[in-house]
Amino acid sequence: MTEYLTFDQLPKAVTMLTKEVSELKRLLIEKQEQPQTEQPEKLLTVQEAAQFLNLTVPTIYSKVSKRELPVMKRGKRLYFSSIELLEYLKEGRKKSNAEIEQEAETYLSNNRKELK
Repeated sequence: MTEYLTFDQLPKAVTMLTKEVSELKRLLIEKQEQPQTEQPEKLLTVQEAAQFLNLTVPTIYSKVSKRELPVMKRGKRLYFSSIELLEYLKEGRKKSNAEIEQEAETYLSNNRKELK
């Protein structure tokens, strides 16, 4: 049920709203100033990379030899960046039908403008 304010109640309501907006602004600024907790880069061994990607160690070696995985080599040892492996996983992400439809609509609307 909606309550209606009388003219006499307006100053009090505006003051209350102003305080609420000020508090929201303060909270937003405070949140922006907090450092973002990015996941630090961690170097993984072959075994750890296999566990991270849920693959077998021989599969990791196979993907490295085919240059499918980002890898660093020092001596005879291989190291993998946890951040780069996460990016590798994200590259394999399939788009949803909604995302594909949105891209198609955007593409078509941009091309229609060019045809005019």
